[in-house]
Amino acid sequence: MKAKERMSIARQMPMEMNPEKRINNFDEIVSGFNESTVILEAERCLQCKKPLCVKGCPIHNNIPGFIKLLRENKIEEAYWELRKTTSMPAICSRVCPHEFQCEGSCIRGKKKGQSVSIGMIERYIVDWMVEHKKTMFTACALPENKKVAIIGSGPVGFTVAYWLAQKGIYSTIFESLPVYGGMLTVGIPSFRLPRSIIKAEIEALKVCGVKFITGVTIGKDTSVDDLRAEGFSAIFNGVGAHKSLKLGLEGENSTEGVMPGAEYLKRVNLGEKVNLGEKVVVVGGGNVAIDVARTALRLGSKDVLVLYRRSREEMPASSIEVHHLEEEKVRIKFLAAPIKIHSKNGKLQKVECVKMELGEPDESGRRRPIALKGSNFTIEADSLVAAISQVVDHTVDKDVDIDLMSWGTYNTDPQTLQTSVPYIFAGGDNVLGPQTVAKSVYHGKVAAESIERYLNGQDLKEGRKFLCNSIDW
Repeated sequence: MKAKERMSIARQMPMEMNPEKRINNFDEIVSGFNESTVILEAERCLQCKKPLCVKGCPIHNNIPGFIKLLRENKIEEAYWELRKTTSMPAICSRVCPHEFQCEGSCIRGKKKGQSVSIGMIERYIVDWMVEHKKTMFTACALPENKKVAIIGSGPVGFTVAYWLAQKGIYSTIFESLPVYGGMLTVGIPSFRLPRSIIKAEIEALKVCGVKFITGVTIGKDTSVDDLRAEGFSAIFNGVGAHKSLKLGLEGENSTEGVMPGAEYLKRVNLGEKVNLGEKVVVVGGGNVAIDVARTALRLGSKDVLVLYRRSREEMPASSIEVHHLEEEKVRIKFLAAPIKIHSKNGKLQKVECVKMELGEPDESGRRRPIALKGSNFTIEADSLVAAISQVVDHTVDKDVDIDLMSWGTYNTDPQTLQTSVPYIFAGGDNVLGPQTVAKSVYHGKVAAESIERYLNGQDLKEGRKFLCNSIDW
């Protein structure tokens, strides 16, 4: 097919559950491509000589390579091309904000219409492997006499364990929650990421010899020193950033109906019945805020409003998630922020807000919101949920003298992810701040190679395969 013919093919759209039906359940919304649509979409790829999509992918998947194999109906080969670089394609294909990463760098989207639907093509390949009961994991290497402790079973910890197992270095993952998967399980609703997908990835790691221990909090139930005494030669800290930032409003900690967004999602995803009432105000513009609002809707709240202090253009949430939110009749009020909690007998009654306008860009590159004097207004609410960001909880490094950055993230070598304590490595959200699954996956690859070299007494930088400079991210 010539380039002109490829250019004439419109971007294919997957099937989705209609909004009226989906707001009553937690089933996966997007069904994915079928055989005919995935081939058409794959034919849209121009197979660029300098593929910007690969550069835009934090994991650096060979995107033109697996798409070319799919075109040739070599789907199993396409899957193994993916597996050369990624530890969890089934998950990344579903939850990555592709528009900001691979698809956002696609030349077709930049200059010539809509980008290639890379995420949906990747998902089709993985789902095809499952449907056809194909072997999806390489055999792990024979175990060496080395032990690594991994703290946290989220995407970065999972990835460290995956790549170490390929080298015969087996690990034990310690998870403080009663379930595996970290924020994948307790932070992302099942309508975006089915739990069966997470379970399949975890079970494959178990087959590889990786041990999982749940319900153990390092720094509370046991310590880093205890892990060393048990014979763990290296430790990877992948605890993430689960602790929600506060709004800073008077009465925030004592008013019934006011809670953190990450905490709400965790409680719901662990099976707890949390009733936010009929009128819910969610503060924030990221995917956590969107997930909170959509979850509340599914659990019976009738009037859900998202407050965001900037405009839609600055909103960090994935556009497809915002689109789904609006389809489900959740309102978004832009350029507004809460300033006061109004309560009665300790229970939330109203949220006082102020309108904002955008000034000059701040350190994030987005225009700084400025409150407009005299623009106060109130919203009746049964619940106020803050989903403005998360920070690192440092229970794990209690009594450990380890260097931190000013924001509370770990100060690691920007190329190797080694901390100031030589045998401790860190990565993912506890180094980058709240970020994407794909970036955590790449950090996991970097850390795994560093740990292998550390255990073997090798130089951590010279001649290695993966390097990472967090500042560039």
